[in-house]
Amino acid sequence: MEQTKVPIYSSERIDDLLNQNLKIIQSEEVFSFSVDAVLLSRFCSVPVRGRIVDLCSGNGVIPLLLSVRSKAHITGVEIQERLVEMARRNVRLNRLEERIEIVHEDLKQYHLQSGYGQFDLVTVNPPYLPPGSGDRNMNEHVAIARHEIKCTLEDVIAACGRLAKSGGKVAIVHRPSRLADICTYMRKYKMEPKRIRLVHPKKEAEANMVLIEAIRDGKPDLRVLPPLIVYNDQQQYCDELMEIYYGNKG
Repeated sequence: MEQTKVPIYSSERIDDLLNQNLKIIQSEEVFSFSVDAVLLSRFCSVPVRGRIVDLCSGNGVIPLLLSVRSKAHITGVEIQERLVEMARRNVRLNRLEERIEIVHEDLKQYHLQSGYGQFDLVTVNPPYLPPGSGDRNMNEHVAIARHEIKCTLEDVIAACGRLAKSGGKVAIVHRPSRLADICTYMRKYKMEPKRIRLVHPKKEAEANMVLIEAIRDGKPDLRVLPPLIVYNDQQQYCDELMEIYYGNKG
């Protein structure tokens, strides 16, 4: 895909985005994307066409990655103005303006703009940590991305329930310690967990990430998929991640 020129500021850099012929603007001053966003973009069941919304969209990495898998129209919703502006430049950089829209909005209010039940897929890589837990990063942008300052876990899942159409999919990446809460909130807001995959940094380590997909108004029928082990015995990415990042299996 051909890129176009956009403004790049002194604190920013342009990185290759996996092996997808995409570029992404990032900055050390704000929260950059990591493997959780990459895995979520591959884990979720994407519609061929229709409408997708990505909440807590940051610099737009998940909409960019989903654009390779689907012809659907994709909306990224982000509350931080600086990240909204960066995400919009990332869309222009990759000439995806006709397929990706970035909205500056609070996810708790976005349904008032979009309408209820309008999306075939909702994805979200939300803040993982309650406001009082862990080391509160002094950088406001990083703190908001990591801690539940602007939205709680329940806020996030309630928003997913408002936005997904009946039969639509909702895909979330989070910490395994919140798995019970996630499933409880999903059922509270009429989403039924359907697929779960645990991610382990290495085979002898506990899971440090969980991927969950639910269906709005779905019936109970949960599948637990084989785990993903990020690093092999040689401390290199596993074959699955090598293929995702580099287009080969090492």
